Amino acid sequence: MKSALILAAIAGSATAFIGSPVQHSAPTFTNRRSSLNMGGAGGAATSLAGKKTKVAAVKGLVETADMIFSVPAGGLTVTQVQGLRKSLPEGVTMSVVKNKLMGRACAGTDYEEGMHTTGLLKGANMWFFIEEDIGGTMKAFNEFTKANGKRESHEVIGGVMEGMAYDKDGVIAISKLPSKIELITRIAGSIKAVPTKVARVIKAPGEKTARAIKLATEVETE
Repeated sequence: MKSALILAAIAGSATAFIGSPVQHSAPTFTNRRSSLNMGGAGGAATSLAGKKTKVAAVKGLVETADMIFSVPAGGLTVTQVQGLRKSLPEGVTMSVVKNKLMGRACAGTDYEEGMHTTGLLKGANMWFFIEEDIGGTMKAFNEFTKANGKRESHEVIGGVMEGMAYDKDGVIAISKLPSKIELITRIAGSIKAVPTKVARVIKAPGEKTARAIKLATEVETE
């Protein structure tokens, strides 16, 4: 009888240790702050439910992105990836997404055709979903590859913007263009200069009216 009670106690202790499996939460996404989401072969996107969740999350990032580009995902340590994540501008999300899931997330969007025609959905990719600051994102990435000796192994593969596909050189060229904030600032500066020019026209003597009108219509070159 005593032996039976001992065996029962041992069985109960074993159940306490192995009866509760470890639960892994699905990867979270945010498109308001720079973040990293790893969804490799061993990630949460292996079950059907996990894949659906991943596709829905990526689709949300796609819908708010001004541009998406990819780089090779392998050969980076956790520390390196975390450092790159912290250096990205606000509104940028990095995520390792399986090509099939990425294709599903882009289906029916402006990015769908570009993803397929450029062959971006090949190999292991780490994707950058950029809301606004393309230039700042590229600057941070370039500084990262330089500091970690990854310039040759982790070049930009390509990207898509407004339905147009671009190779590495195209993505770099776009990153050098003025950002939306810079353009708005320039336009605001030009609008602010208009009243001053109009005042000059009004105050100008009759014989100088033509010259004053020309002055008022000149492009601001500050």
